[in-house]
Amino acid sequence: MFNYEKEDIMSKGDKSAYTDKQKRKAEHIENSYEDRGVSHKEAEKRAWATVNKQDGGGKKSGSGKSSS
Repeated sequence: MFNYEKEDIMSKGDKSAYTDKQKRKAEHIENSYEDRGVSHKEAEKRAWATVNKQDGGGKKSGSGKSSS
């Protein structure tokens, strides 16, 4: 019926909730994927997915964050 690609529907999201360290980490991961021949868009998606998986998303305050 409709022929939309995933990139057309999904927004990039607001990265302001991430720390500078998380942004640098995502950039480093993205560059690594691009060096291996992955497209820029796909490398960016994978990099942020990795940061989210490892760090649990954006900024977290130290006092309320639990590690269970």
